[in-house]
Amino acid sequence: MSQLDETHDPQARSWLESTRGIDCEFPIQNLPFAVFRCDATEELRGGVAIGDQIIDLAALAKLGLFQGLAADGIRAGAQSSLNLLMQLGPEVWNAVRRALFQGLLEGSSLQAALRSCLVPQSGAQYSLPAQIGDYTDFYTSIHHATAVGRMMRPDSPLLPNYSWLPIGYHGRSSSIGVSGQAFHRPRGQRLPPGAAQPVVGPSMRLDYELELGVFVGGGNPRGTPIPMADAEAHIFGLCLLNDWSARDLQAWEYQPLGPFLAKNFATTISPWIVTLQALAPFRVAFIRPDGAFAPLPYLNSPRNQEAGAIDIRLDASIQSAAMRERREPPHRLSSTTFRHAYWTIAQLVTHHTVNGCDLHSGDLLGTGTQSGPTPAEAGSLLELSAGGKQPIQISRDESRTFLEDGDTVIFRGWCERTGAARIGFGDMQGRVLPAIDPPG
Repeated sequence: MSQLDETHDPQARSWLESTRGIDCEFPIQNLPFAVFRCDATEELRGGVAIGDQIIDLAALAKLGLFQGLAADGIRAGAQSSLNLLMQLGPEVWNAVRRALFQGLLEGSSLQAALRSCLVPQSGAQYSLPAQIGDYTDFYTSIHHATAVGRMMRPDSPLLPNYSWLPIGYHGRSSSIGVSGQAFHRPRGQRLPPGAAQPVVGPSMRLDYELELGVFVGGGNPRGTPIPMADAEAHIFGLCLLNDWSARDLQAWEYQPLGPFLAKNFATTISPWIVTLQALAPFRVAFIRPDGAFAPLPYLNSPRNQEAGAIDIRLDASIQSAAMRERREPPHRLSSTTFRHAYWTIAQLVTHHTVNGCDLHSGDLLGTGTQSGPTPAEAGSLLELSAGGKQPIQISRDESRTFLEDGDTVIFRGWCERTGAARIGFGDMQGRVLPAIDPPG
């Protein structure tokens, strides 16, 4: 588990002016990673956010300012994906963080050299930060699981296994896109209310899911489980994630084998990966609700109990096509925190590998929809609209039960507390396009 060091000092200031604002997403204490280019003619390469700029790791690698592990990590991060950097492990990641922190610190002798490597974020084009070989989505919010389960099984909303293991399913990595992703409304089978047989057509109950993504760093050999004590050493960092869901397709197809076409048409992630080291000041105790079972021994550890959870604030907002035309700001739908999760990120990694499954660098784990204990903290329209029964007013003349064509959904994530620098994830956007008519 990451430890606090000089890179977390809330009094530390960078020489870069844009880091000085109270609401700065990317202060010197953050330093998240992404893959970017300035225009379509350039090669993709890794970068690190600082203020409103990006440190171009390819340009930095050419300068040869750093030695040892930091230099190794910067060269690895300069590639067109972060997979090589991810597999080098925490010692290298932390060496890069410390080197950049020292170089960006007010009064650093490297200021002129590092300034020559800066690129404005405003003109950057982002790509997926890694080649994602596999994607697994979990179901870690007991509040979401209970709310959705109650719609289907009022007398027994939670199935017995939920209390004992992190429920998950294997998703489709090919349809994962970076913020700005626009996708067509999915088509598929759905069973209309009262009908005797299904129909095929566009989903009528399209939804978002407010989640975090967990990027795997170094993997594990097949057949060798990752114990709780080592789990976080295999996690490179976290991003925002929207696991778009077609609820009507899902209701028809999910039994007996779980989600399929209802969830594999699009998943959107934020471009920036915030490292666990940057999140260290926001670790909190892992607390289960009163009366809950203790995890089985392989999913339990003293350190996980003491600080396995992370207090990451999460917001979901919506902006319709009409709102964009009128230049109205997005409407906030809900706000919650990841500290409410029933399972921690370490438990996800350990359970995923307990059967000998091998994880690889760049694999992505979704946390599942993050909903809190109150209605205002629901992480999906399915919950906010009570299954479509209670429309939500989003502007003076528009309401929603589920998403409509042209809607843009925006997620934001950040950490803040007294005595620590604010750490942001940036924002993440995705837009719904009309369904494509079938051929013929």
